[in-house]
Amino acid sequence: MYAEVLIEYPTKKIDKYFTYKVPDVLRSKITRGMKVKIPFGQKEIQGFVINLKDEYQDSFALKEITNIVDDELILNDELMDLGLYIKDKTLCPLISAYQTMLPPSLKISDDQTNYNFYKIYLVLNKEKDDIQNYLQSYKKVNEQSKLLNDLLNNERVLKNDYKPYSIKALKEKGLIKEVKEQEYRIHKNGNINLVKKTLTDEQEIALKEIISACKHEVFLLEGITGSGKTEVYLNAINEVLQKGMTAIMLVPEITLTMQIVNRFYEWFGDKVAIFHSALSKGEKYDEYLKILRGEARVVVGTRSAIFAPLKNIGLIIIDEEHSDTYKQENSPRYNAKDVAIKRGEYHKCPVVLGSATPTLEVRARALKGVYKYLHLTKRVGESMLPTVEIVDMLSEVKKNNFIFSAPLIKKMEQNLQNNLQTILLLNRRGYSTIISCSKCGFTYKCPNCDITLTYHKSTNNLRCHYCGYTIPNSDVCPNCQEDALNYLGLGTEKVEKELKKYFPLARVLRMDQDTTSKKGSHEKLINIFKNHEADILIGTQMISKGLDFPLVTLVGILNADTSLNIPDFRSNEKTFALLYQASGRAGRGDYKGEVIIQTFNPDNYVLKCVQENDFAKFYEYEMNNRRLLKYSPYYYLVSLRIVSSSYEIALENANKVATYLKSNISPTSIILGPTTANLFKFNNTYRFQIVIKYRFDDKLKDALQTLDNIYLNETNVNLEIDIDPEHI
Repeated sequence: MYAEVLIEYPTKKIDKYFTYKVPDVLRSKITRGMKVKIPFGQKEIQGFVINLKDEYQDSFALKEITNIVDDELILNDELMDLGLYIKDKTLCPLISAYQTMLPPSLKISDDQTNYNFYKIYLVLNKEKDDIQNYLQSYKKVNEQSKLLNDLLNNERVLKNDYKPYSIKALKEKGLIKEVKEQEYRIHKNGNINLVKKTLTDEQEIALKEIISACKHEVFLLEGITGSGKTEVYLNAINEVLQKGMTAIMLVPEITLTMQIVNRFYEWFGDKVAIFHSALSKGEKYDEYLKILRGEARVVVGTRSAIFAPLKNIGLIIIDEEHSDTYKQENSPRYNAKDVAIKRGEYHKCPVVLGSATPTLEVRARALKGVYKYLHLTKRVGESMLPTVEIVDMLSEVKKNNFIFSAPLIKKMEQNLQNNLQTILLLNRRGYSTIISCSKCGFTYKCPNCDITLTYHKSTNNLRCHYCGYTIPNSDVCPNCQEDALNYLGLGTEKVEKELKKYFPLARVLRMDQDTTSKKGSHEKLINIFKNHEADILIGTQMISKGLDFPLVTLVGILNADTSLNIPDFRSNEKTFALLYQASGRAGRGDYKGEVIIQTFNPDNYVLKCVQENDFAKFYEYEMNNRRLLKYSPYYYLVSLRIVSSSYEIALENANKVATYLKSNISPTSIILGPTTANLFKFNNTYRFQIVIKYRFDDKLKDALQTLDNIYLNETNVNLEIDIDPEHI
């Protein structure tokens, strides 16, 4: 028997199968998709078995597979084929596609850590009558007698709960023994007293449409904020489980994961497995094994959870489908929505894309009938959509209100008096975004990325949010040695400090990447605010969607127009989604909600649409712009990035790539560039970009593959191809 093995090195130069002989001792065990150890050159490495065959045609002497790494870990046929789909879709090495499907503890690597978690229990080693006879003759009341009595009343007890000398003495007498059992680190029970909410008429209609789908269909569930999309998800999954099938639910953010996961635990208990980046390697290992063993039937998690090795999938849900976190920005550049639809086709099951602000592409397909359109137009209960006020900060600045406008201060004060809560959104962390000298004009910049460093007051350092470069803050200008540094720009840290000047007694909570870096910090901060142990929550976009706090009646959005100025064709769409979703956090309980949007562009059409809570109006406006400018969804896009540590080499190769494309793709396709990328210098590399717009181009895929192959052997320049990019 022979095996074709895909080796662990994620390089396109050796993106092919290597044939090995299967030793007799492994023949009965080895299967396709299994992780094995193999000799390669002078080293022993790991790889995946891609194919097994009985014959080998060449005359070369073959090396043998050394061993099987894990009997339990096997990529099933569906996931093996899915890897081929991702390779074809993204032009990545096949091993990269397979590696991205696995949690870190199970990826092919040199890490030999055993992630199995065990607990040691004590059990009786003799009949209960013998133990009772021993206790009667022993007649001492001490740790040993307590341990034996506990074992008479319980099948087993934890070893750690008893003193070592007592355990040793009883073991030597042959009365007890130790039993080692594998345990999962995460263990949850369902809520047996759970009272399920009564669905509204709109929710019932949506639910019936989803669960009655007897084949693969893609649904768009568009529902205004607070319309109860999560209840539809939970009921739909419950119906799927009743049929003996499984389900996947994706959420975009860890913050959202924690709140939703608790709801899933209440409904389904230990049938739920979770995946997100805040879990330890051991926890991810456990959750993956639960799925492999068929013990978990519902998977909830962020992007990579779409690869969960579930069998017999009956439903896949992607919540907040508009989020750009579903697209992976490094190789393999897959989109979890595409993978979900592919898996839905394989399992012949429905895929639900849910959002209050779906992407233009998804909504366009739904309105054309490509996807099935479901719409929730009303909030659950008596709550209404919040009223939105736009405040012109130009006039506020004249009154010396640089951060908080007078209306926002007034309404925050009223909220504090009424014992209600406020959320403030500023999509920029840190204290100040620009530090410059008023004497000589010096500005702190990252030497690797050539962008300004952000000042973080809590750690008193300056940091690049792209490459991580960090230096300690200095009180004097490093250029002219004058004490003339100005701290300009606004971040969440500065908002927190200024807020305490206005409301010194208010309990203020900040939630951004800096305050949520520790394990469990997301859940801790959310629970603090949920339990009303804080009055005001300041945060970045991680607090803008999915969170439900009944006492939040006011949302203030600072610097609302910042993202409108980003040079990206999706900037209007992303801004509308962010502001509309953030506004939706207000008034979800029994109290009326209000939103204040602070901006220097009060007449901006996007902001007006947010003010009117009118996504349909924004959709028509933005679709017209996309049609005129020939962007998605009217045209498909490909982004090519040429990267080198040398400016001259990067520019030269960018021109070469553009010249090749002009001669080798359809003349109806549009080529933009080469131009400098938005982030031109990143981590000491220079980046040029070419964008292709196309509708139908039979030549494009071959041209991209040829270019990809050309640059395989280049050592001083890289070509990065992103098909259907999220940003350009």
